[in-house]
Amino acid sequence: MNADTTPEPAERPQGPADQPQDRPAGELPAAVRRLWGAAAPRRRGPKPALSVAQIVQAAMDLADTEGLAAVSMARVADAVGYTPMALYRHVSSKEELLAMMADAVAADLPDLPVDGGWRAGLEAWTRAQIALGVRRPWMMDLPLTAAPPGPNRVRWIDQAFGVLRPVDLPADEKLAVVGLLAQHVLGEIRVHVESRRAAADQVRREAGLPDGTPESELDPDALEAASPYADFEIVLTRYADPATYPNLFEAFATWPGTAMTAPSDDDIAFGIATVLDGVEAYLRRRGAIGPGAP
Repeated sequence: MNADTTPEPAERPQGPADQPQDRPAGELPAAVRRLWGAAAPRRRGPKPALSVAQIVQAAMDLADTEGLAAVSMARVADAVGYTPMALYRHVSSKEELLAMMADAVAADLPDLPVDGGWRAGLEAWTRAQIALGVRRPWMMDLPLTAAPPGPNRVRWIDQAFGVLRPVDLPADEKLAVVGLLAQHVLGEIRVHVESRRAAADQVRREAGLPDGTPESELDPDALEAASPYADFEIVLTRYADPATYPNLFEAFATWPGTAMTAPSDDDIAFGIATVLDGVEAYLRRRGAIGPGAP
């Protein structure tokens, strides 16, 4: 086990008592300033072998393989081959580490279509965020306080503003549109992640597998069948009656059972299209786009 011997002003974990209760007006929290590289501790001597990037990457690797609950300063220190105290010389607390993870996971911007207008761009931008969250479900376990506006996350917002550049809206309304899409992203990710987790738990129980068995080792067909939403129609037909649920029965009694005219390649596309329909209606009402604008 290595120990980073670079001299530091403090060599103990910082807790709430170490932080000032009241900051001067306009001064950001130290964790946010460090996230942007504006409050890095001054160091003397040679460049340390351990870096913040290594620590954050090790924490993300742990979260990818074992979930966010596995991320602790001790586990991360063991992964990088240093003592926990060495980590505290680079990251002041686990809370700060989580904030750095939340920003680092957004390091890569998506490739957006160069033509097709604002709508195609926002659709691709939104879908990329949903895909990222489904691919790394531990993101949904991060507390909201662990997601301050870091440089990578702000680059995503800047990219969305680039897509909205031709749209004649003031900056605050563009930001509101971006925020609306971000809320939709969170909802979509949560539904996919939590339903997948519930299905995986059921498959493990039925197969007598340990709780920690990775989803990649589970039967894909069994996972699909175990989805909490898979039995909805069966439950309706077997247990629900028209007297108690008249509106559902009336709606499905007249439904021809054919595909929807709305985008139906997947439920993610349907959700994004519906939200963007509302955004487009708002933009037209505000006169922000022309009658034939995409």
